[in-house]
Amino acid sequence: MADVIGIDFGTTNSVIALRQADGQVASIRYEAGAGVVDTFRSLLCFWADETGPSRGRLQHAAGPQAIEAYLDDPLGCRLIMSMKSYLASRSFSETRIFGRAFGLEEMISLFLRSLLASSSGGAGRLGGAHVIAGRPVRFVGDNADDELAEARLRKAFAGAGWSGLDFALEPEAAGHRFAATLDAPANVLVGDFGGGTSDFSLIRFEPGHARAVRALGHAGLGIAGDAFDYRIIDNVVSPRLGKGDSYRVMGTALPVPPSFYTSFARWHRLSLMRAPRTMREIAEVARAADHPEKLQHLMQLVEDETGYALYQAVSGVKAALSKADRAVLNFRHGGFVLEEEVQRADFERWITPELTRITGAVDQALADAGVGPEAVDRVFLTGGTSLVPAVRHLFENRFGAERVAHGGEFVSVAEGLALIGAERVAA
Repeated sequence: MADVIGIDFGTTNSVIALRQADGQVASIRYEAGAGVVDTFRSLLCFWADETGPSRGRLQHAAGPQAIEAYLDDPLGCRLIMSMKSYLASRSFSETRIFGRAFGLEEMISLFLRSLLASSSGGAGRLGGAHVIAGRPVRFVGDNADDELAEARLRKAFAGAGWSGLDFALEPEAAGHRFAATLDAPANVLVGDFGGGTSDFSLIRFEPGHARAVRALGHAGLGIAGDAFDYRIIDNVVSPRLGKGDSYRVMGTALPVPPSFYTSFARWHRLSLMRAPRTMREIAEVARAADHPEKLQHLMQLVEDETGYALYQAVSGVKAALSKADRAVLNFRHGGFVLEEEVQRADFERWITPELTRITGAVDQALADAGVGPEAVDRVFLTGGTSLVPAVRHLFENRFGAERVAHGGEFVSVAEGLALIGAERVAA
């Protein structure tokens, strides 16, 4: 039986780590396809059962099973993605799924229960343990309400059966795993890049048997991997669907509304475009557009719930550009065929606004600690976006490549949470 559980509920992936009584920490595993992985996709899929004794009853699945259910019948399912991204938004409280209202906290609770039940060993293996969960320094969203987000997250965990849990900042947790490799006192700048948030903490580590850890300063912002995907969709995919084109009203040329593509390029908002009013607006513009077939493709992609497949293609290109100077984006659905080469130089130019904001957040973390860059002894980067060369170069250019390390891109936060939880229990 584990004595401490660290739970990293992420925008894209979630991880549970166990700290056993012997002090060892490891993430639990999940079956996915033909293999076993450490991460559990932060997804829910709903559908109405059409056969058997439960006919008409709403069914759901989470993680890999949600993906399988969606791919089996995309039009008959509702895929819920990036739930964490809505926690700090007062404007989003619930959504209707096959006629039933679901609150945000209720959906996250459903997901968290599945996260535990689907693990190797299930609930029996984790019973009676102390639970500690991560939270970002700043939650994602315009005018994000961090207090509201944490309250919602606590309520969601309580709904999943974890009412007595602790919270810790995600970048601090990521740094704990790295600190075990230090043999001298050090100020470590930790950069934790998730799917929806990027968090930075300057932490003082004192190694030894009675390890001392002191947080010196924090900063965070609501951009990370999803924002980089947005840039690829906005610059490569959306122009093929009418972005930048014109339509005519009484002989006057007007631009196709850019608002059509704001949600489209953010894959977790794609399903919201299926609202009848939005689809009518696109259809009206298409009838008067210079290239109506482009907008017709847009409507088909929205109606057919292609968000997951499109995300997979775009995410694959982003990953490929971390290793090569160019990659080809291949995406096909119905009559829409996209095969376009993406240059790393172009991608880095598109993400310049995000890189600038990341630099600003690092400045804020140092200012919060009251120190300059020279006070940083080591830099530890984790999360998938830390593998993007342009992101890594920001830190290497500023602090020196010899001081920058990265690793545990998907499990370091959960494992660090388990370590923090053990320290709190011991105290």
